[in-house]
Amino acid sequence: MADLLTHVLIPYVVLTFASWRVDIPQRWIVVAMCGAVMPDLVKARIVVFGVFGFRSVFGVDLAFAGFSRLGGVLLVAGAVAVFFGSRWRQAYAFLVFGGLSSLLVDGLRVYADGHADFYLYPFTWWRPPTPSLYITSDPRVLATVLTVSVTVFFADRYRRRGQLLLDSGASAAE
Repeated sequence: MADLLTHVLIPYVVLTFASWRVDIPQRWIVVAMCGAVMPDLVKARIVVFGVFGFRSVFGVDLAFAGFSRLGGVLLVAGAVAVFFGSRWRQAYAFLVFGGLSSLLVDGLRVYADGHADFYLYPFTWWRPPTPSLYITSDPRVLATVLTVSVTVFFADRYRRRGQLLLDSGASAAE
């Protein structure tokens, strides 16, 4: 759960900070946060096979490992972006951004052999070296991301409140 929460909060922090310079509506930040969940769809195997017994009912084996790769992110983002109608390009871009941020953060984890997983599949089988910055179960990672995201949240609210006061003062002067 901490790993998933970290993946969701990182696009929030990055895009909220970017929205202070470039106009990014909040709804697209939320879409990117949902995109950060896509690589973790690999964990759906636990639910599908464990709870529902998919294999025993249908007699087929599904491979979920592809969801946690670049190809899986691009494919799932495309499938989800179709539901955004005429704004599918923006939705696709923000979904892919969220998914890529999740893959990037996963690439910084500790691996025994010093190389990250096959995140660039199906484009290449190369396993990039990892700086081994953290372990997934380390609570300090979640505490750090939560602290930064809460700080950005309140800074954003303070900034928006200041803009509203400036806008209302300008309209009252007219």
